[in-house]
Amino acid sequence: MKYMNTEFGNIIKDILANETVQNLRCFKHHYGSNRYEHCLSVAYNSYKICKFLGLDHVSAARAGVLHDLFLYDCENPQTRPQNHITNHPKIALENAEKLFILNDIEKDIILRHMWPVTFSSPRYLETLVVTFVDKYCAIKEWSNYCKYSMWSWYLNWFYI
Repeated sequence: MKYMNTEFGNIIKDILANETVQNLRCFKHHYGSNRYEHCLSVAYNSYKICKFLGLDHVSAARAGVLHDLFLYDCENPQTRPQNHITNHPKIALENAEKLFILNDIEKDIILRHMWPVTFSSPRYLETLVVTFVDKYCAIKEWSNYCKYSMWSWYLNWFYI
């Protein structure tokens, strides 16, 4: 993995070594990626922004990896809990606390990353960064999926 011999990689290597975190690879997320890839993207971009701003980039990176630590298909109404959008941060925090010791910033990031959909506002600037990076990554993943789908449709329409 391209991150592993960097400061970022060293910050998150214990998290990535965890089997439960590795299982995030099994769940599709935002159409065009899996949940593991999404969490890594959120973590890395949050790390870079927080480091640039002089914020706690370590907590942002670690919580970025853990912010969507839930092991069910969120697109399947039969497997996801009721009110997934508002409940999954609580589930992710419970799962993360079972596996890792978290500081207050990391807990806040995981619990409040869906603001403003969840009405509980972030307590730390790092939480705001991860929240907005999460939205950016989700939009980017979705738009990449749309571009690929449109290109596939075009090729199928004209060349088959």
